[in-house]
Amino acid sequence: TPQKMTVQDVPGAFPTVDVPDHAHYTIGIVILIVGITGTLGNFLVIYAFCRSRSLRTPANIFIINLAISDFLMSITQSPVFFTNSLHKRWIFGETG
Repeated sequence: TPQKMTVQDVPGAFPTVDVPDHAHYTIGIVILIVGITGTLGNFLVIYAFCRSRSLRTPANIFIINLAISDFLMSITQSPVFFTNSLHKRWIFGETG
């Protein structure tokens, strides 16, 4: 039966760097601010697009597409990155 290899089986596969704690917290706070700003800003763009018929032009369809994509990225990626920064490591296991 074949054995499953893990990162620990390959020395030097992912070199690590000793980073000070305050760097993790600073990056986490910046990502939290960017995530909140991105979520609120893109939500407002989506809301304005849905409420105003004059904004529904073919050119604005591209803008709303970008706003929806960015909104979804802000909602899904910022909390994960923020949480991992506070814990100073990847906390979602091998599956995550």
